[in-house]
Amino acid sequence: MFSLKDYTQEIFATIILLLALVALRMITAKLIRRFAASSHLLEHRTNLVIKYTHVFMNILVVLSLIVIWGVETKDIFITVSSIATVIGVAMFAQWSILSNITSGMILFFSFPFRIGDTIKIHDKDFPIEAEIEDINTFHVSLRTKEGEKIIFPNNLLLQKGISIMPAHYEEKEFFD
Repeated sequence: MFSLKDYTQEIFATIILLLALVALRMITAKLIRRFAASSHLLEHRTNLVIKYTHVFMNILVVLSLIVIWGVETKDIFITVSSIATVIGVAMFAQWSILSNITSGMILFFSFPFRIGDTIKIHDKDFPIEAEIEDINTFHVSLRTKEGEKIIFPNNLLLQKGISIMPAHYEEKEFFD
């Protein structure tokens, strides 16, 4: 027969874990927003990183709940390996998407260049010099001097050599 008294410790640990999850999600969101504000990063990029962080925390909480409720280790291993196999096979065909998302995260945290910077991409077959208009999850939008819009994948930005061109200012005489 099922009795709540038999599961008091598990229920108590689950409540504490869920409260800790809520607190950690709020704290990490505030820290990421503070970092983004001090680095002058765009709001939609900040929200994307917060979303990825929350998904990672949720996965850790689910694994913790499995341990708290005493699911046998062999059952966990079989389930996780089966899920990992299915995801691995499904995502193998989508490696470039995952690569672009990962590259977008690296660009977010390292921010080697910003929107408005003019960059030169060193590619022997197709060199590009353009201004960065937007940095998204999967790609960077560039605009050349001729007005041509180029969408460049994030993973290629990390693979190619890039120069950040100095800002060009018109020299003017100043009068007092």
